[in-house]
This record gives sequence, C-alpha cells and structure tokens, in this order.
Amino acid sequence: MALRILYFSQDGCMACEEQEPIIPEVEKDCNVKVERISINPKLSRELIREHRLSVTPTIILIRDGVEVERFEGLVYREQMDEAIRRLEQGLGRPAED
Repeated sequence: MALRILYFSQDGCMACEEQEPIIPEVEKDCNVKVERISINPKLSRELIREHRLSVTPTIILIRDGVEVERFEGLVYREQMDEAIRRLEQGLGRPAED
C-alpha cells in the first residue's frame, strides 16, 4: 500500500502559516513524507482543477492512486496522525454517526 500525502498552500494564507509547523511534526510522528505544493491561483489553474481545490490549506491522502481522505482548512496534528495511522492499518475512514 503506497500512501502519498499532498499539502497545498499559498502565500499570504494565514491558515497555511498556522499549518506549516504542524507538517514536520506529523512527518516525524508518523514516519511519512508530506509533499508540499505551493499554489498560485493565477498560475496553477490546472492543478487547482485536477485536485478540486477550493481552499488552502488542503491536505489530501492518496492510497494506491486513489484519494482516501481530504482535509480542507487548518487541520491539527492529532487529526492527521489518526487518519494516517488508520490508513496504514488498512482501516479507511471511520463510520459517520
């Protein structure tokens, strides 16, 4: 199972600035590599369309080429850790209430 984590941010985004120090903590805690992608709304239209981005930060977890989890807006370390560990165990998303 190949897990890929994409982190989309943009300059001037206050939530992205809050998200930035959380990413290295997640990488260390979960022993993963997060791909950082800086978005420029004027120049990155195809990338925005391809990943259906509507807000930054957006973090997308992809397993075997399929999006399995998406976080839009600021996400805390504990939430990301939980999602990554769940996916590494092959459990997928939790059941919704």
